[in-house]
Amino acid sequence: MAIEVGGVVEGTVTGITKFGAFVDLGDHKVGLVHISEVADVYVNDVKDFLNEGQKVKVKVLTIDENGKIGLSIKRLQPKKPEQTQPQAPRAAAAGTGNRFSHAPHAAHAPHRPMGGGDFHRPAGRFSSGPLSFEDKLSKFLKDSDERLTDLKKKTDSKRGGRGARRSS
Repeated sequence: MAIEVGGVVEGTVTGITKFGAFVDLGDHKVGLVHISEVADVYVNDVKDFLNEGQKVKVKVLTIDENGKIGLSIKRLQPKKPEQTQPQAPRAAAAGTGNRFSHAPHAAHAPHRPMGGGDFHRPAGRFSSGPLSFEDKLSKFLKDSDERLTDLKKKTDSKRGGRGARRSS
């Protein structure tokens, strides 16, 4: 049996560690299902989901030059988009762009402005749906850079601008 990236194979769990599970694929080949690839939900302990000797179907993610095989169980499970889509429009309609938008009362909070809780974001810029991780990170870096610049200006003005005079 040839093992190829993207292929689905059946194997037996031979060992469980705190970072994942080793799966015997036959022909003296063993792959690792990393803890992040065990299930679609947060996995604190792999033993809550898998047992040694258990037969599992896995998807081959990677095969590196040393012969190490990366496997996934969660990528074979059907996606459940119905659960995430109903919440996103409700949060966007409420105009809450903060970390509390997942709270059940957030969509009905009368004291939040309709333009969103974050005053740095232009209205409608990200209204197409929830922000991706990269968008959130970019926004965070931009906001923190602006805050540091403002803080530095205020600090320099309290010192009488000595830093600018010394460099002249």
